[in-house]
Amino acid sequence: MLDTTIKTQLTAYLEKLQQPIELVASLDDSAKAQEMFSLLQDIASLSPKVTLNSNGQAARRPSFAIARPGEAGRIEFAGIPMGHEFTSLVLALLQTGGHPPKVDEDTIAQIRGLQGSYQFEVFVSLSCHNCPDVVQAVNLMAVLNPNVRSVMIDGGVFQQEVSDRQIMGVPAIYLNGEQFGSGRMGLEEIIAKLDSGAVAREAEKIAAKEPFDVLIVGGGPAGAAAAIYAARKGIRTGVVAERFGGQVLDTLAIENFISVQETEGPKLAMALEQHVKSYDVDVMNLQRAAALKPAQNGQLAEVTLESGAVLKSKAVIVATGARWREMNVPGEAEYRAKGVAYCPHCDGPLFKGKRVAVIGGGNSGVEAAIDLAGIVSHVTLLEFGDSLRADAVLQKKLHSLPNVRVITNAQTTEVTGDGQKVNGLSYQERITGEEHHVALEGIFVQIGLLPNTDWLKGSVALSPRGEIEVDAKGQTSAEGVFAAGDATTAPYKQIIIAMGEGAKASLSAFDYLIRS
Repeated sequence: MLDTTIKTQLTAYLEKLQQPIELVASLDDSAKAQEMFSLLQDIASLSPKVTLNSNGQAARRPSFAIARPGEAGRIEFAGIPMGHEFTSLVLALLQTGGHPPKVDEDTIAQIRGLQGSYQFEVFVSLSCHNCPDVVQAVNLMAVLNPNVRSVMIDGGVFQQEVSDRQIMGVPAIYLNGEQFGSGRMGLEEIIAKLDSGAVAREAEKIAAKEPFDVLIVGGGPAGAAAAIYAARKGIRTGVVAERFGGQVLDTLAIENFISVQETEGPKLAMALEQHVKSYDVDVMNLQRAAALKPAQNGQLAEVTLESGAVLKSKAVIVATGARWREMNVPGEAEYRAKGVAYCPHCDGPLFKGKRVAVIGGGNSGVEAAIDLAGIVSHVTLLEFGDSLRADAVLQKKLHSLPNVRVITNAQTTEVTGDGQKVNGLSYQERITGEEHHVALEGIFVQIGLLPNTDWLKGSVALSPRGEIEVDAKGQTSAEGVFAAGDATTAPYKQIIIAMGEGAKASLSAFDYLIRS
């Protein structure tokens, strides 16, 4: 099952086990079960501290649990955790075996203090790059708290269960049989949702912080670069972010980040966070900004958070990035995660053999259509303009695919469904005005980005598109407030450009501080 290279790497990891662990397999007669048993045999052969028990009695088969001898397994994998989930498997082995997690003591104490019983089920696809964050978070909680159980469920293996629960987007998270969340969720976010007092306690801590020299709002590439440049100047630096990493967390392949031939968004986001935290930067994650009051009359600038906490700073750098643009048509919100999706890499496998549409003819839309064409039965791509806007090489590939139909001059007017899931969409021909309906099961929206600047209205000047207007130095219309990245009028929304803009805004903020 495992090749020689992976076996060598895994052997080195398993040497970190501090106590024995047991793999408890619940198998059936399927080919997947044989494949799973082969994987477990390989793992057990790599360390004397790992034993294999093939007499498991789990309801889902094939599946296996990771347990300490004499204890019931609290971590289960229903499916073969390869692809993006292989790291989840390795961490589950190590942490069950006593290897300490890379989590701060306050978080560990918070997990251990959770009262009640928690049975997590996380439905994934092995091509989903957002799913491992959730799986690894609930697995760690199961290791640290005996009241927590977690199971990863590969939707491609347990398709009937996916169908019965009408799951049309991953990760889909259930707690004690009820839907708990969907999409990427980190450990801190899951704990905060379980611990009802966490928000108030964190708001109280944040409100008590001393004023910053520079406060960065946003934790994506622009915000991370700004934080590093500010911290290196030796000034008091803070970062407040709704989720550190920003939109990069939702990006799969990155092949144009200079000097790094190929990487993935979550890996880059992790590297950004580690780099920032290697400096004396106060990072406040899972905090959403609600209002900005620029400095005036000798008073410090204030950033009010949704929790009610207020942060003060001599200078502020806004780097709140952008989010997926929605179609804003009837049915879109109603059927989000019920057939309407925004990440083809994550949710595409759930539509295997089905009919889908892609909305948008730019690079993202055409790339999505190409990827989906290899999974689904048919792709209809709708473009509002009179021609596709994607690179020529992508268009050539798209038009070579036999199961793709391209419709231009098409304005989507409605998402339709049966009350439970999508069953089609309606569009209008922009030239003739003729209405059409396409029967399908999934819709992937790929029509660009919207800046996250709603909270800034009235504080700084915004363009007609809602972008923060900045000059060549990243200065906004408000004194002492700078901005960088995808939330601004800076052209070309690229990771490497956002980083450069973040560094520039930080240097400008420092120049402002020393001159004022």
